[in-house]
Amino acid sequence: MKPNQLIATFLLLCTLMSCKNRDTSSESFNNEADNPIVANSVNRDLEAIKKDGVLKALVVYSSTSYFLYKGQAMGFEYEMLQLLAKDLNLVLDIVVSNNLDSEFEVLNRGDVDLIAHGMTITQQRQWEVDFTEYLYLTKQVLVQKKPDNFRKLSWKSLDRALIHNPIELIGDTISIRRNSAYYERLMSLSNEIGGEIVIDTLDSKLSTGEIMDMVAEGKVKYTVADENLARINASNLPILDVSVPISLSQRIAWVTRKKSKNFRNAVNEWILKNRKTTKFAVIYNKYFKNKRSFQRRVKSEYYSLKNNQISTYDAIIKKYAKTINWDWRLLASQVYQESKFDPKASSWAGAKGLMQLMPATAESLGVTDIKDPEQSIKAGTKYLMQNYKAFESVPDEITKIKFTLASYNCGLGHVLDAQRLAETKGLNPNIWEGNVEEMLLALKLPGNYKQSFIKYGYVRGTEPVNYVNQIFERFEHYKEFI
Repeated sequence: MKPNQLIATFLLLCTLMSCKNRDTSSESFNNEADNPIVANSVNRDLEAIKKDGVLKALVVYSSTSYFLYKGQAMGFEYEMLQLLAKDLNLVLDIVVSNNLDSEFEVLNRGDVDLIAHGMTITQQRQWEVDFTEYLYLTKQVLVQKKPDNFRKLSWKSLDRALIHNPIELIGDTISIRRNSAYYERLMSLSNEIGGEIVIDTLDSKLSTGEIMDMVAEGKVKYTVADENLARINASNLPILDVSVPISLSQRIAWVTRKKSKNFRNAVNEWILKNRKTTKFAVIYNKYFKNKRSFQRRVKSEYYSLKNNQISTYDAIIKKYAKTINWDWRLLASQVYQESKFDPKASSWAGAKGLMQLMPATAESLGVTDIKDPEQSIKAGTKYLMQNYKAFESVPDEITKIKFTLASYNCGLGHVLDAQRLAETKGLNPNIWEGNVEEMLLALKLPGNYKQSFIKYGYVRGTEPVNYVNQIFERFEHYKEFI
């Protein structure tokens, strides 16, 4: 029998023996009347969430869950949440966890409706919250450092230098976050092997990837990680060994309040419908199996877990954002929307450069080289200010900016037309949401754009509306990361 098979058999026997001493009845975890945490949690379910129209999801900032890369928000949980929100017809509102120890409190208080990062389903946790259907299965593995000269060692010498069986951990120290499934597993493992494993607890703000970095750097001796996280992070840290399992397969799921039964049922239905689809497999593989892509991200200067910058052009964007008194991250979001930070970008209509200026517009703004990043951003911000001044009567600053961005996309005249149409429909011409944005959408209909007071005619309003919404959505991500 191979070493890993022996370990798996050992773990199975230990788990079965320990289960005999546990109270596994569902009543011990689901009797809300006897559970003050559940009894005092907010009574908010699917109906209230649907009424608000927002899916508030708590995520962690990590190399697989949610991060920024080359100006774009990415991550397994982020992409899955986008699909879930779309399926439930909700707007996704991402909240980044700044304290893993208080996540259940944040959920039960009603600040969010879903904890959306991979959590191991454990009985201890089920006393306080409920889990969704599992998203995937994994097992916990030991993360240990190979000798610094491991490349020069023979296979036998390297093999002797590493731990191969959990029993070898008796009396040794493993560093993990306190309120994690890893902590629970190590406590159980100490009991199963009949010897103490010293548990060194770390700051709950540290991600699994960061703790693995600490092992690689020799700051801590061992840690524990879910196998899929361990393997993808170790792909960039060849000095780490993640081959020794310390658990059987475990279910990884998201978390809801116990009182949110209808919401949980809706999420479960969505998970069961999508878990075995090709789309799910593609997203999972993208973040947990594509080692080449992971290594490219980690080495990039524009990876938010490594550097506090969005693009190559941050300095230029900051410079000209000051000239129009905008948050530079908002302007950066617009530049990404226009060109994805590619100074050579060119549209089907002939717009070019970082700010996608039309040649005639660029010339009128003094641009001599439309592909020059500084000239493009300087001219683009100048053009933004020209449009911005047309909305001086709009009292709200954010609304002014939204009108300005819409004008940049579809032309000032169409936005002014939408304001005129809003007035005739009894709407507020100085409010974007539900008022002027709706009138921009309405200007695709002849009954609206052919009216005598409409000066600029038909416009495909979905483009400027989506343009504004996507820039502000990305801006929110940038504020989280930068």
